[in-house]
Amino acid sequence: MNYSIDGLNKPNNRDKTTYGSAAELKPRGEHTQEVARGERFTFGDNWNRFLRLLNDDRLSAAQESLKQSLGVERLNGKRFLDAGSGSGLFSMAARQLGAEVYSFDYDPQSVACTAELRERYFSHDPQWTVAEGSVLDTAYLSSLGHFDIVYSWGVLHHTGAMWEALANVAPLVAPGGKMFIAIYNNQGGPSYRWTQIKRLYNRSPRYLGTALVLAIGAYQEIRAALGRVVRLQTPLPFKAWAEAKKTRGMSVWHDLVDWVGGYPFEVAKPEEIFDFYRAKGFNLIKLKTNAGGLGCNEFVFEKVDPLER
Repeated sequence: MNYSIDGLNKPNNRDKTTYGSAAELKPRGEHTQEVARGERFTFGDNWNRFLRLLNDDRLSAAQESLKQSLGVERLNGKRFLDAGSGSGLFSMAARQLGAEVYSFDYDPQSVACTAELRERYFSHDPQWTVAEGSVLDTAYLSSLGHFDIVYSWGVLHHTGAMWEALANVAPLVAPGGKMFIAIYNNQGGPSYRWTQIKRLYNRSPRYLGTALVLAIGAYQEIRAALGRVVRLQTPLPFKAWAEAKKTRGMSVWHDLVDWVGGYPFEVAKPEEIFDFYRAKGFNLIKLKTNAGGLGCNEFVFEKVDPLER
């Protein structure tokens, strides 16, 4: 599906590429209906605002995150799939590292954000395709081919069918290729309570949703400040915010909005993800957990080449 932006339809030779400003693209279809029913968070609206903060430091942090997690310095000659590209930051980082990139997202505003980054830094680059698509659409996925790296950080648990989505991305990884995913940690009762909070956010007027984000953010910062005081550290949060920016190039505020509002919402224990992919012929080569707390566990898997078994 192509987009008409500024009244012009500008497909390239791959047909599914979009161009233009995130602000000029309006969501529609099934996604719009889900948002209207309070069944889905408008991730793209949040990423559109995040792009205003994007700078070289954030881009460098995203590149470092990919290099450290994948154990590489460059991605030249590699095909990189960003399944659920969001802001487009990590598609951009992969392209800067030399990969041929294919980015897609279910949220039309997220597609537009990624397309905007492409236009800013790699205008009309045939090595970077941006498309609208769903990770639950197997016919669409089967048309994409295989990739040396499949990247889906914090995405598959927002599909409303997480285990189906986890299964669908597995065939996209080429033999010997890597898959880098992040999935919300299953905390039991707290995860259930967060599901209710997220549902409330998405069914509330915008001003109530914003108030909810502020209240939760204040509560978390107060708890963190008290913890720093106990450890004889300054209670001010600025150092922690700076470290968060360095980790993946993201924004503390936009991550908070994404966390409170991110819905649908599913979770898994690390061992469940490990067992799931081991049964599909993957070896776990890197794992980063959040020590049983809030947020995502990160996994890097390598697909076993059947010729090397």
